[in-house]
Amino acid sequence: MKASVIANKDYTISKIDDRVYGAFLEHLGRAVYEGIYEPDHPSADKDGMRGDVAELVKKLNVPVVRYPGGNFVSAYNWEDGIGPREERPTRLDLAWHTSESNAVGVHEFADWCATVGTEMMLAVNLGSRGVDDARNFLEYVNHPGGSYWSDLRIKNGRKEPWNVKMWCLGNEMDGPWQVGHKDADEYGKLAANTARAMRMFDKSLELIVCGSSHMDMPSFPDWERIVLEHTYDHVDHISLHMYFANRDDNTPNYLGLSHKLERYIDTVAATIKQVKAKKKSKKDIYISFDEWNVWYHSNQQDRKILDGNDGWPHAPGLLEDIYNFEDVLMVGLILNTFIRRSDVVKIACIAQLVNVIAPIMTEKGGPAWAQTIYYPYYFASVYGRGTALQLVTSSPCYETTHAADTPFVDISGVHNEDEGVLTFFLVNRHTSESIETEVSLQGFAGGTVIDHQVMTHPNLKAVNTAKKQDEVAPKKGEGARIADGKFSVALPPYSYQMVRVKI
Repeated sequence: MKASVIANKDYTISKIDDRVYGAFLEHLGRAVYEGIYEPDHPSADKDGMRGDVAELVKKLNVPVVRYPGGNFVSAYNWEDGIGPREERPTRLDLAWHTSESNAVGVHEFADWCATVGTEMMLAVNLGSRGVDDARNFLEYVNHPGGSYWSDLRIKNGRKEPWNVKMWCLGNEMDGPWQVGHKDADEYGKLAANTARAMRMFDKSLELIVCGSSHMDMPSFPDWERIVLEHTYDHVDHISLHMYFANRDDNTPNYLGLSHKLERYIDTVAATIKQVKAKKKSKKDIYISFDEWNVWYHSNQQDRKILDGNDGWPHAPGLLEDIYNFEDVLMVGLILNTFIRRSDVVKIACIAQLVNVIAPIMTEKGGPAWAQTIYYPYYFASVYGRGTALQLVTSSPCYETTHAADTPFVDISGVHNEDEGVLTFFLVNRHTSESIETEVSLQGFAGGTVIDHQVMTHPNLKAVNTAKKQDEVAPKKGEGARIADGKFSVALPPYSYQMVRVKI
């Protein structure tokens, strides 16, 4: 079986915004407590942050982290997380039926971001709160001094403002599960008023308005249209969320979900254009896909806590999906989709970063390790910077419930002109056959394969654990070759690969 690809230097999609490789941390389960923060851990720094987790995050080169939610933010009082720790209140978190100690707030999160080399992307509460609290939070975080909230920040130990540029206007406000849920018209008016107030403080802010929680919502895509009609002139991005599941244990169908993701992006992109045309605007709005990941492995075990049968525990083990090799392929397909839609998807955040549906897992007092999905995320984030190529791909196809013609070979290509390197990310969806794939490098002089990484495993359900951390891990590839302006590589069945070519 064979596939062919054309990569032409003059045919590109867009420069990839580095922030498409962002991540997300919510006050949920053990993401913060026992995730990034565990003061009694042997690796903890002076601020109580786990050093082993920080090292794993640094390797990912994460450009931005969204915080503090998520569903959590819709009933969150940001003031609870500032000032002396011993004076901070414990609150009941209605979103996840747990208690929140507020031992970690914006100061601690900001210091951690500096440690791991990432930027903050903060969310304001538009569920139980509104314009006033959003502008106060913004003033606390970004004003130099000489006002009530900025002086309080200085009193709390941070003299210089953080100058956070990215702000989410609430979270999943279309969802009836959300504290303060609103219809599109009600939310659109509130978001527009909040955005106006925030822009009165700083016109250069990047504001992200809530889109649909997923494309199967009954309000989709009318939600996007109505919200954007209210907010188009005042925001820069609209957020989308999507999670991926293999509930019927049908791998070919599961791996076809990337088609549904493409339709989701295409529909919202078209809706943006519709509102732009209606408003006769010259401004462009982009997509912030600020929650995405595989999520279904932990659903059964989460039910007891989420039903409230265990009272209000602090930082219980929630949404702790243990990812397998099959999920490596799905995450690779998602990232390929974002690269190919880099013309409209400018921000994306894997949800989440540690313990909670995350590429990194920890044990309390014990080790931290990379889950299987860590690796495709790592390869894309570290090596997927540059310009996305408009590839022309010819591949054998198969049928799923998502599309009649799902190609077995899924590929994205990135040209890093500064480094003179082409990077290709490839997934073979075929259950049993290897596919010889030939990529024609048109307009690119010369060519040498400088890196070739392969992920494959005989057991789709293989996982990494604290005791067996490298059961599913990349291995050096063999056989990628360049001749006559073409590079060729064999893709084993159910495999993920990265090939880098120096030109």
